[in-house]
Amino acid sequence: MRVLIIVALLSLMVACGKNEAPPEPKFLATDITGVPWGHDFRLADHTGKIRTLADFRGKVVALFFGYTHCPDVCPTTLSDFAMAIQALGEDGKRVQVLFVTVDPERDTPELLAKYVPSFNSTFLGMSTDPASLAELAKEFKVVYQKNTVKGPGDYLVDHSAGTYIFDSKGRLRLLMAYGTGPSAIAQDLRTLLSQK
Repeated sequence: MRVLIIVALLSLMVACGKNEAPPEPKFLATDITGVPWGHDFRLADHTGKIRTLADFRGKVVALFFGYTHCPDVCPTTLSDFAMAIQALGEDGKRVQVLFVTVDPERDTPELLAKYVPSFNSTFLGMSTDPASLAELAKEFKVVYQKNTVKGPGDYLVDHSAGTYIFDSKGRLRLLMAYGTGPSAIAQDLRTLLSQK
């Protein structure tokens, strides 16, 4: 009798387990799912085409704010994402990296078209006018400011260094810190790509 009770209890536990929600995915980046900001953007890509988040539905989107004259953070971030996407193999085709310039004064579409795809041919350089950029930066909690100005075209721009990651349904999910590295980036991208 005791054996039958134990078997019945074990069966009940297994049955209950089937109704449990699947465990929440574990990310290496900061999970910001559900924040009330960073909903969308309207930007021109380096070919001149106007893009919004809806244009990339079905893909995981990485949105990074930087500039082409950046000496370290921007090329490192773009290189890390290029290596991460390469590590994903065929799944890498389902990831779109967008590089938004915080220096529209110098970063012309022509310069963005040479610089951004040099890391990966699918990467897009994005830009807008200074007023719209200020609004977009506010929407995404991004800060940027000219620094070490030596002349009209000779300056650095201090800027936020994190990358925002949207899932394939267009929901803002992650904030990836600068210096995360290709393998960690690839792991989080793979986790997002595996979600329905």
